[in-house]
Amino acid sequence: MTFDIRPADWAGFTSVMGEKGGCGGCWCMLWRQSRAEMETGMGAGNRAAMKALFTDGQAPGLIAYHDSLAVGWMQVAPRTEFTRLARSRVLRPVDDRPVWSVSCFLIDKRFRRMGLSVQLLRAACGFARDSGADMLEGYPVDTPKRTYPPVYAWTGFAGSFRRAGFVEVARRSDTRPIMRKELI
Repeated sequence: MTFDIRPADWAGFTSVMGEKGGCGGCWCMLWRQSRAEMETGMGAGNRAAMKALFTDGQAPGLIAYHDSLAVGWMQVAPRTEFTRLARSRVLRPVDDRPVWSVSCFLIDKRFRRMGLSVQLLRAACGFARDSGADMLEGYPVDTPKRTYPPVYAWTGFAGSFRRAGFVEVARRSDTRPIMRKELI
């Protein structure tokens, strides 16, 4: 199945996030805030913070559409926008090279296991390249479990990254590789 993937707008984003704002009101602000800011903002605060990013004019990610229905979201932006990544013991920077990051996915349950994550990753490469990036990086889950609850895999699965041409460059935890794709 193919999808129409384009820079996110607020209407498409809120459609994918649903009434609750993704995972319990995060509104995809987890990597952009400290733990305290995240917890304080759960729900309306995080929604307002994300809306401000859209209002500033730069799309903070991509939306996938099936017909006219928004069915998938991927957050992609310069790594420097995700301040919490810099403080992560497991996901700290690999080197000093400027990179863009794929930080979050949310895919409508009805459209999972159809290759949408791979299509979003491929589109993210073009989106980041067109925005001046030379390298795109992600932090997927890589688990030996045959099934894994999608709600806990908001950073994507390593297999999807591999299928989109990413390679592992670091692993500081058994289940969380850092994967990159050269864009030049």
